[in-house]
Amino acid sequence: MIDVPTLTSERLILRALGNADLEAYTAFYGDAAASKFYGGPLAPDGAWRKLATDIGHWALRGYGMWAVVTRNDGRTIGGCGLYLPEGWGRRELTWWILPEARRQGYAAEASGLAINFGYDALGWPQVETYMLDSNEPARRLVEKLKGRKITRETFPDGESRNVYLLPCQA
Repeated sequence: MIDVPTLTSERLILRALGNADLEAYTAFYGDAAASKFYGGPLAPDGAWRKLATDIGHWALRGYGMWAVVTRNDGRTIGGCGLYLPEGWGRRELTWWILPEARRQGYAAEASGLAINFGYDALGWPQVETYMLDSNEPARRLVEKLKGRKITRETFPDGESRNVYLLPCQA
């Protein structure tokens, strides 16, 4: 069993995922509009499998997704972390936030913690992210994080994406 570190910021706690996060996963992945860029919508059993995959990623890779939890009330509002699906060839920063918690800066705050973890704790020479061209909210977040396009490539799903280098966050 791997020890998943807890990361904190002014408003958020990034902690190990667990069964307590299934409700947030089910709500997010069950919402077609919210999860369209993340493989959704998924039925509750599909959301459970996604949670299990995210938990298992830590054991298989030594890094992964955290639950994004608000410090003021302990509510899980999303997921954020560093991810490498088998066969994809590139690690990525990824995140999702429940619709009712969006537009409050939580994705940027959580992403900053995860990016810095990649550089500081894992010693990665670069932290990257990528998204479909139509994912405007993700592109705006990358701009906010001062991401810089480094290449464009076709991924195993047949889709071409820009790849962005994300600098360490202050």
